[in-house]
Amino acid sequence: MRKTSIRLFVESRLGEGVTHQCSPAQSNYLRNVLRLGPGADVLVFDGEKGEWLARIVSAGKGGVALEVVQQTRTQTSGPDLHLLFAPLKRARLDYMAQKATEMGVAVLRPVITRRTVAERVRTDRLRANAIEAAEQCGVLRVPDVAEPVSLEKALSTWDTRRRLVFCDEAAPVASPLDALSVLSSGPLAVLIGPEGGFEPDEQAMLRRQPYICALSLGPRVMRADTAAVAALAIVNAALGDWR
Repeated sequence: MRKTSIRLFVESRLGEGVTHQCSPAQSNYLRNVLRLGPGADVLVFDGEKGEWLARIVSAGKGGVALEVVQQTRTQTSGPDLHLLFAPLKRARLDYMAQKATEMGVAVLRPVITRRTVAERVRTDRLRANAIEAAEQCGVLRVPDVAEPVSLEKALSTWDTRRRLVFCDEAAPVASPLDALSVLSSGPLAVLIGPEGGFEPDEQAMLRRQPYICALSLGPRVMRADTAAVAALAIVNAALGDWR
């Protein structure tokens, strides 16, 4: 089997012998940027059926078509971990989506808080960044992107079987590993607040919830995008698939 480092996420379901018609953007990338033609190999994944070796069978003006040859990796589920976050401005939100994908999150959920500064959330941009990160880093799962909701609505409709790790500078336990040690493996979520922090009444509302676990990220103040990476790393190490 020939090796290639070129990876593409595809929306169609994959299987041996399946023919996939690339999107215009993918066709342009393969034909005009990489200058690949018939016979060239790429890796493709769909988020459900693992990773497959595919071969270019046509690359004309009508686009690039791939024939799926054989499976290279079976699908892995990854941790049952959601990331809830107050939306940030564009570049830092892009970064957060990319790094969360690399960390293996299953769902990205924007949550609107009192101090959220981003005026709108483009979920299509979030998904595009997640796909790009998965393609580049060998990840087999692309997280779902949920529509933005208010913090109040997120909590009022919460599935209490999923523990929510709330990044709280006033957490009663200083060590994040000690704080997580009381939790068992299972459905988890991490909540990252806005740059200015949560309003006092929002903090109080969060702390009242029985499924909340307050998590300190240490003595230094972090930007929200940095805090997301730090919190996801700690959760994966303590309860996720890094153990």
